[in-house]
Amino acid sequence: MDRYAAAGDEAADRARQQERHYQLLSALQSLVKELPSSFQQRLSYTTLSDLALALLDGTVFEIVQGLLEIQHLTEKSLYNQRLRLQNEHRVLRQTLRQKHLEAQQSCRPHNLPVLQAAQQRELEAMEHRIREEQQAMDRKIVLELDRKVADQQSTLEKAGVAGFYVTTNPQELTLQMNLLELIRKLQQRGCQVGKAAL
Repeated sequence: MDRYAAAGDEAADRARQQERHYQLLSALQSLVKELPSSFQQRLSYTTLSDLALALLDGTVFEIVQGLLEIQHLTEKSLYNQRLRLQNEHRVLRQTLRQKHLEAQQSCRPHNLPVLQAAQQRELEAMEHRIREEQQAMDRKIVLELDRKVADQQSTLEKAGVAGFYVTTNPQELTLQMNLLELIRKLQQRGCQVGKAAL
Protein backbone atom coordinates (compact mmCIF):
# COMPACT_ATOMS: atom_id res chain seq x y z
CA MET A 1 0.00 0.00 0.00
CA ASP A 2 2.87 2.40 0.85
CA ARG A 3 4.35 1.85 -2.59
CA TYR A 4 1.11 3.01 -4.20
CA ALA A 5 0.99 6.09 -1.94
CA ALA A 6 4.60 6.94 -2.81
CA ALA A 7 3.87 6.51 -6.52
CA GLY A 8 0.86 8.79 -6.14
CA ASP A 9 2.99 11.41 -4.36
CA GLU A 10 5.60 11.23 -7.13
CA ALA A 11 2.93 11.68 -9.78
CA ALA A 12 1.50 14.66 -7.88
CA ASP A 13 5.01 16.15 -7.57
CA ARG A 14 5.59 15.71 -11.31
CA ALA A 15 2.22 17.31 -12.04
CA ARG A 16 3.09 20.28 -9.79
CA GLN A 17 6.51 20.57 -11.44
CA GLN A 18 4.88 20.50 -14.89
CA GLU A 19 2.37 23.16 -13.87
CA ARG A 20 5.16 25.29 -12.41
CA HIS A 21 7.19 24.86 -15.62
CA TYR A 22 4.18 25.96 -17.66
CA GLN A 23 3.67 29.04 -15.42
CA LEU A 24 7.32 30.08 -15.73
CA LEU A 25 7.34 29.46 -19.49
CA SER A 26 4.16 31.49 -19.90
CA ALA A 27 5.59 34.36 -17.82
CA LEU A 28 8.82 34.27 -19.85
CA GLN A 29 6.91 34.35 -23.14
CA SER A 30 4.98 37.34 -21.88
CA LEU A 31 8.15 39.16 -20.81
CA VAL A 32 9.93 38.42 -24.09
CA LYS A 33 7.30 40.47 -25.90
CA GLU A 34 8.73 43.56 -24.15
CA LEU A 35 12.17 42.99 -25.74
CA PRO A 36 13.23 44.42 -29.11
CA SER A 37 12.06 42.18 -31.96
CA SER A 38 15.63 41.30 -32.93
CA PHE A 39 16.07 39.59 -29.56
CA GLN A 40 12.59 38.07 -29.54
CA GLN A 41 13.56 36.17 -32.67
CA ARG A 42 16.71 34.79 -31.00
CA LEU A 43 14.79 33.41 -28.01
CA SER A 44 13.17 30.27 -29.32
CA TYR A 45 10.47 28.29 -27.52
CA THR A 46 13.10 25.67 -26.69
CA THR A 47 15.45 28.25 -25.14
CA LEU A 48 12.61 29.70 -23.06
CA SER A 49 11.46 26.23 -22.03
CA ASP A 50 15.00 25.29 -21.00
CA LEU A 51 15.29 28.54 -19.06
CA ALA A 52 11.99 27.83 -17.30
CA LEU A 53 13.26 24.35 -16.37
CA ALA A 54 16.45 25.85 -14.93
CA LEU A 55 14.35 28.25 -12.84
CA LEU A 56 12.06 25.58 -11.40
CA ASP A 57 13.74 24.99 -8.05
CA GLY A 58 14.59 28.66 -7.38
CA THR A 59 18.35 28.08 -7.19
CA VAL A 60 19.03 30.17 -10.29
CA PHE A 61 17.17 33.11 -8.75
CA GLU A 62 19.49 32.87 -5.73
CA ILE A 63 22.57 32.56 -7.96
CA VAL A 64 21.55 35.62 -10.01
CA GLN A 65 20.91 37.60 -6.82
CA GLY A 66 24.33 36.60 -5.47
CA LEU A 67 26.06 37.51 -8.74
CA LEU A 68 24.28 40.87 -8.75
CA GLU A 69 25.45 41.62 -5.20
CA ILE A 70 29.03 40.64 -6.07
CA GLN A 71 28.88 42.83 -9.18
CA HIS A 72 27.62 45.82 -7.18
CA LEU A 73 30.39 45.38 -4.59
CA THR A 74 33.01 45.09 -7.35
CA GLU A 75 31.70 48.18 -9.15
CA LYS A 76 31.64 50.16 -5.90
CA SER A 77 35.20 49.09 -5.07
CA LEU A 78 36.47 50.02 -8.55
CA TYR A 79 34.63 53.33 -8.42
CA ASN A 80 36.21 54.12 -5.04
CA GLN A 81 39.68 53.21 -6.36
CA ARG A 82 39.21 55.59 -9.27
CA LEU A 83 37.95 58.34 -6.94
CA ARG A 84 41.02 57.89 -4.72
CA LEU A 85 43.29 58.22 -7.74
CA GLN A 86 41.46 61.37 -8.87
CA ASN A 87 41.79 62.83 -5.38
CA GLU A 88 45.51 62.03 -5.33
CA HIS A 89 45.85 63.81 -8.66
CA ARG A 90 43.91 66.81 -7.41
CA VAL A 91 46.23 67.06 -4.39
CA LEU A 92 49.29 66.75 -6.67
CA ARG A 93 48.02 69.60 -8.84
CA GLN A 94 47.28 71.82 -5.86
CA THR A 95 50.69 71.10 -4.32
CA LEU A 96 52.48 71.87 -7.56
CA ARG A 97 50.50 75.09 -8.08
CA GLN A 98 51.35 76.20 -4.55
CA LYS A 99 55.04 75.33 -5.04
CA HIS A 100 55.10 77.26 -8.33
CA LEU A 101 53.39 80.27 -6.80
CA GLU A 102 55.83 80.39 -3.88
CA ALA A 103 58.79 80.05 -6.25
CA GLN A 104 57.48 82.87 -8.46
CA GLN A 105 56.95 85.13 -5.46
CA SER A 106 60.52 84.65 -4.26
CA CYS A 107 62.01 84.85 -7.77
CA ARG A 108 63.82 87.91 -9.05
CA PRO A 109 61.99 89.57 -11.95
CA HIS A 110 64.73 88.98 -14.51
CA ASN A 111 64.70 85.20 -13.77
CA LEU A 112 60.91 84.92 -13.91
CA PRO A 113 60.62 83.90 -17.63
CA VAL A 114 63.18 81.09 -17.14
CA LEU A 115 61.40 79.91 -13.98
CA GLN A 116 57.97 79.99 -15.67
CA ALA A 117 59.28 77.96 -18.62
CA ALA A 118 60.73 75.35 -16.24
CA GLN A 119 57.49 75.28 -14.27
CA GLN A 120 55.47 74.83 -17.46
CA ARG A 121 57.63 71.81 -18.39
CA GLU A 122 57.17 70.39 -14.90
CA LEU A 123 53.41 70.92 -15.10
CA GLU A 124 53.19 69.27 -18.53
CA ALA A 125 55.24 66.27 -17.31
CA MET A 126 52.96 65.87 -14.29
CA GLU A 127 49.80 66.14 -16.43
CA HIS A 128 51.24 63.51 -18.78
CA ARG A 129 51.90 61.18 -15.84
CA ILE A 130 48.39 61.80 -14.47
CA ARG A 131 46.83 60.96 -17.86
CA GLU A 132 48.85 57.75 -18.04
CA GLU A 133 47.84 56.75 -14.51
CA GLN A 134 44.17 57.44 -15.27
CA GLN A 135 44.34 55.42 -18.48
CA ALA A 136 46.05 52.54 -16.64
CA MET A 137 43.34 52.66 -13.96
CA ASP A 138 40.60 52.67 -16.61
CA ARG A 139 42.20 49.67 -18.35
CA LYS A 140 42.40 47.87 -15.00
CA ILE A 141 38.71 48.60 -14.35
CA VAL A 142 37.65 47.33 -17.78
CA LEU A 143 39.71 44.15 -17.36
CA GLU A 144 38.26 43.52 -13.91
CA LEU A 145 34.70 44.03 -15.18
CA ASP A 146 35.40 41.74 -18.15
CA ARG A 147 36.66 39.10 -15.70
CA LYS A 148 33.49 39.47 -13.63
CA VAL A 149 31.32 39.02 -16.73
CA ALA A 150 33.22 35.84 -17.65
CA ASP A 151 32.85 34.56 -14.07
CA GLN A 152 29.10 35.25 -14.18
CA GLN A 153 28.73 33.55 -17.55
CA SER A 154 30.66 30.51 -16.32
CA THR A 155 28.63 30.29 -13.09
CA LEU A 156 25.31 30.48 -14.96
CA GLU A 157 26.50 27.98 -17.57
CA LYS A 158 27.48 25.54 -14.79
CA ALA A 159 24.07 26.08 -13.19
CA GLY A 160 22.49 24.93 -16.47
CA VAL A 161 20.91 28.26 -17.42
CA ALA A 162 20.02 28.23 -21.12
CA GLY A 163 21.89 30.76 -23.28
CA PHE A 164 24.87 31.21 -20.95
CA TYR A 165 28.45 30.41 -21.81
CA VAL A 166 31.67 32.42 -21.73
CA THR A 167 31.79 34.78 -24.71
CA THR A 168 32.93 38.28 -25.63
CA ASN A 169 30.66 38.52 -28.69
CA PRO A 170 28.67 41.76 -28.23
CA GLN A 171 25.45 40.28 -29.66
CA GLU A 172 25.68 37.25 -27.39
CA LEU A 173 26.46 39.47 -24.40
CA THR A 174 23.38 41.57 -25.13
CA LEU A 175 21.27 38.42 -25.43
CA GLN A 176 22.62 37.19 -22.09
CA MET A 177 21.88 40.57 -20.52
CA ASN A 178 18.32 40.29 -21.80
CA LEU A 179 18.03 36.77 -20.34
CA LEU A 180 19.26 38.09 -16.99
CA GLU A 181 16.73 40.88 -17.19
CA LEU A 182 13.96 38.30 -17.81
CA ILE A 183 15.11 36.34 -14.75
CA ARG A 184 15.20 39.51 -12.66
CA LYS A 185 11.72 40.53 -13.77
CA LEU A 186 10.38 37.06 -12.93
CA GLN A 187 12.04 37.39 -9.55
CA GLN A 188 10.43 40.79 -8.98
CA ARG A 189 7.03 39.44 -9.99
CA GLY A 190 7.38 36.80 -7.32
CA CYS A 191 7.64 33.90 -9.73
CA GLN A 192 10.26 32.28 -7.56
CA VAL A 193 9.47 28.91 -6.21
CA GLY A 194 8.17 29.35 -2.71
CA LYS A 195 7.99 26.63 -0.06
CA ALA A 196 4.27 26.22 -0.68
CA ALA A 197 4.58 26.09 -4.46
CA LEU A 198 6.08 22.59 -4.44
